[in-house]
Amino acid sequence: MARDGYVVPVDPQQAAVTAKKKARSSRSWMLLDATGQSTVLDVDKYAIMHRVQIHARDLRILDPLLSYPSTILGREKAIVLNLEHIKAIITSDEVLLRDPWDEHVIPVVEELQRRLPSENAVRPDHSEGRENPGGHNDEAGEEDESPFEFRALEVALEAICSFLAARTTELETAAYPALDDLTSKISSRNLDRVRKLKSAMTRLTARVQKVRDELEQLLDDDDDMADLYLSRKLVSASPVSVSGAANWFAASPTIGSKISRASRASIITVRGDENDVEELEMLLEAYFMQIDSTLNKLTTLREYIDDTEDYINIQLDNHRNQLIQLELFLSSGTVSLSIYSLITAIFGMNIPYTWNDNHGYMFKWVVIFSGIFTAVLFILIMSYSRYKGLVGS
Repeated sequence: MARDGYVVPVDPQQAAVTAKKKARSSRSWMLLDATGQSTVLDVDKYAIMHRVQIHARDLRILDPLLSYPSTILGREKAIVLNLEHIKAIITSDEVLLRDPWDEHVIPVVEELQRRLPSENAVRPDHSEGRENPGGHNDEAGEEDESPFEFRALEVALEAICSFLAARTTELETAAYPALDDLTSKISSRNLDRVRKLKSAMTRLTARVQKVRDELEQLLDDDDDMADLYLSRKLVSASPVSVSGAANWFAASPTIGSKISRASRASIITVRGDENDVEELEMLLEAYFMQIDSTLNKLTTLREYIDDTEDYINIQLDNHRNQLIQLELFLSSGTVSLSIYSLITAIFGMNIPYTWNDNHGYMFKWVVIFSGIFTAVLFILIMSYSRYKGLVGS
């Protein structure tokens, strides 16, 4: 595959200086080959499209200025990978990473440089024409090796799962103490703190859910998983026979050193078994379980927040009922006292009554009976309110 565009070798000592001078241009891509060597490409989108042979709509998914959800797409000669901050194009012999100077992408680059070189590239004893006395060990080492595209995909999945798990752990560390503080003391400060944490949890849950749904969709469709076998499709497109394919794998220093166990699966493909996706399925299942565990942690946190909200609502309802009880108590007392005041006011007016002559004791009895009537009336009102459940027992 021809390499177009302006290629700049990466110098580890000048990486930081280069990062500052380039100002993180949107045209910057980092290329990593099967040996783990990295170069920086400063090319436009048309050169990238021509290099990996994908359409503009696929490249648009990797645009950092556009908001696209997490996606893993299998194309004829490439895998388009958009997982949060990891935006990459994986072919059968190289990886193209966008925005390589991002602080979250730099660890991914370092991990790719460490894990991309195959066993055959590391061990010269596996080269053609040299007999190794430990042939059985070579066979075992080859069985443990994976195709280049799977190693790159595994690094990306591991990085994004670890990143989301770390964000979830940070959120749990901040959320549980905040919820406990809110439970012990309901205040505006604690409520605002929990509100911000809940918003962050909702956003993080949506991100984790999208990655999980993407992996689940791949696991449910064998055809989509088969599209990710780039090395297998490369062998299927080769006009050689089965025996010739085996010799071609052994003779090719590029392909033969990076395909390993999947290269055998590629030869099986030539024989007609194109639906064998067991290796990729096991790889995706491992990270699906990891991202599902992260989602379960967020779900548990959401349930804890909901339980805390229910507890706070119960407390607020209890305080509200106490205020209603106090208001009803005061209202009942006011009504009773107003009746008492009305009766005493009527009999205390300075108006000459004929029946009031020589009956001064009547005023005292009226006042006494009015007080008794007021007390009985207050007790009846409170008893009726308690019967209707307006006040607590």
